[in-house]
Amino acid sequence: MRTSTTLAVGAALLSLTGCTSSSDENPTSRLGTGPPKAAAERASTPSPSPIEEKPKQFGNVLNFSDPVDGGALAVTVLGYEQGVTASITADQEFSTSGYAWAALEIKACVKKGTAGISRFPWVLAFADGARVEPSGVTYGDFPRPEYPYDATVKAGDCVRGKTVFAVPGKQRPERVLYTPEALPEPVEWAVPTA
Repeated sequence: MRTSTTLAVGAALLSLTGCTSSSDENPTSRLGTGPPKAAAERASTPSPSPIEEKPKQFGNVLNFSDPVDGGALAVTVLGYEQGVTASITADQEFSTSGYAWAALEIKACVKKGTAGISRFPWVLAFADGARVEPSGVTYGDFPRPEYPYDATVKAGDCVRGKTVFAVPGKQRPERVLYTPEALPEPVEWAVPTA
């Protein structure tokens, strides 16, 4: 009797410890904001829409669905501008030398369900391996319209705007990465040469 009780308790503990993963600790949601779903739910659902291997061109749309939440989204990069002027320079803001503001124009449309939209899954990737995330600051003279920090968007609605980055002034990014948790890997758009 003692052996079977010990085995039953051991099996229960083993099954409990097998249900967690480090990705469950990430507070970023699949589409940009909010808490993630449990690992058990993700394991029992199909993976998101297939992703293309090569970088997309600006204007090419990525359509994907979140298999857990059921939302469907269409996103694209519309443009990139480096050397954006503002009353406060990137160097003044971050106590750096040789950095400049750059603006990325993006658009997201919700096709089905409701989605959290944020600027923070967007990243600039450089040839030397550096990656730059959107600036956490904004000024009244930054390019408009401004892409939202955090918004809930319902089916049939879109958001479009510009997100500003502090980038090395003499380098241009090679790619724009879209990195929401709902996708198994980042999707890329190639940044045109100046």
